[in-house]
Amino acid sequence: MRFDHYIAMHPRSAIDAGDHLGEGPHWDDRAGELLWVDITRGRIHAWTPGGHVRTEVLGGEVSAVIPRASASGHVVAADHRLVLRDGEGEGERTLAIVEQHLSDNRFNDCKCDPQGRLWAGTMSKTRTPGTAAVYRLVAGGEIEPVIDGTTISNGLAWSPSGDSMYFVDSTTQRIDAFDFDARTGDVSDRRPFVAIEPDDGLPDGMTVDAEGGIWVCLFGGAAIRRYTPEGKLDTAIPLPTTNPTSPVFAGPDLRTLYITTARHRLTPDQLAAEPLAGAVLALEPGVEGLPGNRFAG
Repeated sequence: MRFDHYIAMHPRSAIDAGDHLGEGPHWDDRAGELLWVDITRGRIHAWTPGGHVRTEVLGGEVSAVIPRASASGHVVAADHRLVLRDGEGEGERTLAIVEQHLSDNRFNDCKCDPQGRLWAGTMSKTRTPGTAAVYRLVAGGEIEPVIDGTTISNGLAWSPSGDSMYFVDSTTQRIDAFDFDARTGDVSDRRPFVAIEPDDGLPDGMTVDAEGGIWVCLFGGAAIRRYTPEGKLDTAIPLPTTNPTSPVFAGPDLRTLYITTARHRLTPDQLAAEPLAGAVLALEPGVEGLPGNRFAG
């Protein structure tokens, strides 16, 4: 699939969620639902295309919700904790707690690799350099730091072949690439993959399509971009909201790209001019996505 720079697509509002900080979209193919969170309001949303949004308020700051592989329920990232929720009304237990001594830190983007290991990044809400990290949690194991010295750990994604991992530490204005060992979950040879100019926005959430294209939201930049597996920009799509946060391919054929957005950091004048701020946007870019990975625990 060949794209040209700055394609004239017209994203639509799929869900008028009104989120303050919508984030972490995940397509649950088993339930046929789009899951995402409103971080600062502590909310988990679930939506079946064509249906109504179900919202659960957990309180605190909830940054991710990921389905389990072999049972019902989800892993939820809340403040400093990773929590395993076994299903409706069936209880929960804490899997891990990190960085409790850093009151200005919290969990941020979390994704599972194709083998079901959970990768959970933290961030500094005050952007204190180097105080955050990315952790890895193997089912039945202990959480361990893998990438130290980050500030705002954001997008995580894997190539279709599973031999590369992509990662965003937003304040570096880069997407980085790693060699990824699918057997062990080890990463190596970290290297800059794409540099993004500060005036273009802050690189935020990411997803990868079936052709290996890397899609990244530009927070503050009102756009989403696609880069080739070689790191070449081949499309940028303007969006009607200043703060897109994270994309995911969803739907039965994985050909609709849904994008969470935020009202966070917008002025009253900007909010008045952007009625879709906080909505979940949708577009059909003409390429298929990859299935979402579940937690193996």
